[in-house]
Amino acid sequence: MKILLLGFGSIGRHIVRLLDYDFTAMVRDLAAHRERGTLGVRLITEESFDDALAQADLVVEAAGVAAAKKFLPRVHKPFVLTSVGALADPAIADALMTPHLHVTNGAIGGFDLLEAVADQLDRVSITTSKDPAGLIQPWMSEAEATRLEELTEPEVLFSGNPIEAIEKFPGNVNVSVALAYATRGAKPLNESLQRVQVQLVADPLHPESAHVIEAAGDAGRFKFEFVSSPSPINPATSGTTALSLAATIRRIAPHIHRD
Repeated sequence: MKILLLGFGSIGRHIVRLLDYDFTAMVRDLAAHRERGTLGVRLITEESFDDALAQADLVVEAAGVAAAKKFLPRVHKPFVLTSVGALADPAIADALMTPHLHVTNGAIGGFDLLEAVADQLDRVSITTSKDPAGLIQPWMSEAEATRLEELTEPEVLFSGNPIEAIEKFPGNVNVSVALAYATRGAKPLNESLQRVQVQLVADPLHPESAHVIEAAGDAGRFKFEFVSSPSPINPATSGTTALSLAATIRRIAPHIHRD
């Protein structure tokens, strides 16, 4: 099977090591990636996207929200969305929510149950805790970034809904949009995005990424807790994200039509 990877950072490189497929990866800087090693993957730039897309059986996005929003609306064949935060944009959600879309759960699970009871839930929330260094954003001042690096106690950085969260922390809270997607039920996705409550905590005492999901309604009360080590390459990303993505690819691979 021929897979076109959008992005070849920590997640993309991990995927290539886990799966034995014919990979092409689209990157911004060919020289930088060749210097790091290609792992036998054919590297291309944006200029060759359409040609590579035509040859691919499956497109796998692992490049971030901005890249997902830019390139995936042009994909009219099966694709896997890792940066689920892209769905917080209504126009992008309309373009991507087709039968070709496969969403990977990333760092959390339990979605099969939550999908089943989605229409009987009144409250859904997620609290995500991460190492402060992985939460530093380009829009933060140098003083704010330094303050985060020097935290000695946990601190709530954000409270709100997934739409607001993904705008401020696009590389850290994709799981909140994935949760809204899973619990939308018969409602429009935007209503679910407004319902889910998100809290993001900078926790210098625990380097692992932690997610606590709570949901309640007529179906009952549910609580899930996940703790995973951060990626050794990118501390902003959970180390389980690539494993979840690989599992998604393995699950859908038998159903992919190969030209």
